[in-house]
Amino acid sequence: MKYLLIGAAALSLTTPVFADSDTTVDADTVLATVNGTDVTLGHVIALRERLPAQFQQLDDATLYQGMLDQVIQQQVLADAATPSKATEIGKENEVRAYLASREIDRLSSEPVSDEALQAAYDAEYGNMEAQPEFNASHILVETEEEAQALIEALDGGADFAELAQEKSTGPSGPNGGQLGWFGPGMMVPEFENAVAGMEPGEVSAPVQTQFGWHVIKLNETRDQDVPELDEVRAELEAMVRNAAVEAEVDRLTGEADISRSEVEIDPALIRQTDLLEE
Repeated sequence: MKYLLIGAAALSLTTPVFADSDTTVDADTVLATVNGTDVTLGHVIALRERLPAQFQQLDDATLYQGMLDQVIQQQVLADAATPSKATEIGKENEVRAYLASREIDRLSSEPVSDEALQAAYDAEYGNMEAQPEFNASHILVETEEEAQALIEALDGGADFAELAQEKSTGPSGPNGGQLGWFGPGMMVPEFENAVAGMEPGEVSAPVQTQFGWHVIKLNETRDQDVPELDEVRAELEAMVRNAAVEAEVDRLTGEADISRSEVEIDPALIRQTDLLEE
């Protein structure tokens, strides 16, 4: 964890004392006092919830001392800063963002019922049919003439993979032109349309795309089956939770008493940070 480096002489604080078993500890328990401002257990707890995942894995003792040091250092810097509108507005935004994040986390942690999961599956995959997938190789060159010469060489018995390794300018060339499996929408339209009209083992006429000219060989085709619910459970649960959060935000927004000021604001003003210094 990264901490701000502040010399001990910069701190005017009480040394935190661990409570004994007879002492009641809550969010208001004071851990340190910095220039007259109390740093509480609640401050440390709130900071922990906002730590990146890699820091959350540290042991509690290390986290406790590190976060307490960080809150103390932040208070020292805050005391040293000149108060401004930017400071006040920044704190308001930070509190608002923290509370909103807590509420979203609460909503997102609600369990997803089997009924909701099945409904999401039916909506997403219920009408889906098996999609064709293709396994193809290609040789990419700059001109149509080069592509036609490759086709003639293949007609004369040349090996497709060897030609790809020797002639292709694409990244798959060293691998014999192999592209592996791909489905609809994964290739540029001209390439996909050509492959869709071919039979396994067939070599295409020259095909032009934005990348150049291709000679394509279709190796295999197969149908990609519609996934079972368990295969996409995690994806669907995330979808249901996101939808629930959006629905609750919409509900709360609709019920809130919101009035927007009828004042014309030049959008460019959002860049004028000097307004915060006034």
